[in-house]
Amino acid sequence: MSATMSGKQNMKFLYAGIAIALMISVLAPFLASSDPDGLESAAFGVIDEAKMAAMEELAPVFESPMPDYAIEGMGKTGEVMAIVIGTLIVLAIGFGLGKVMKK
Repeated sequence: MSATMSGKQNMKFLYAGIAIALMISVLAPFLASSDPDGLESAAFGVIDEAKMAAMEELAPVFESPMPDYAIEGMGKTGEVMAIVIGTLIVLAIGFGLGKVMKK
């Protein structure tokens, strides 16, 4: 067997990676903590509460199509769908960039 993987093995590896990414996407809403993430926690430690509240009231520069990783009104299903859609978009962008960079 050669040192490099064959094209067939590469495709199996790619499909396994996509399957794992989608599995994590589906499970994430059920496993994620409702506590603030690390960035928010660090910001609360550096910025006083009044300033943080004022910043949260500011309008965002860009509106997110799926704020808070969810589709409004769909509950956990909306969270799963938003994360799966985001994962597929990132995979498509990565695949496209890979094709462009290969040339």
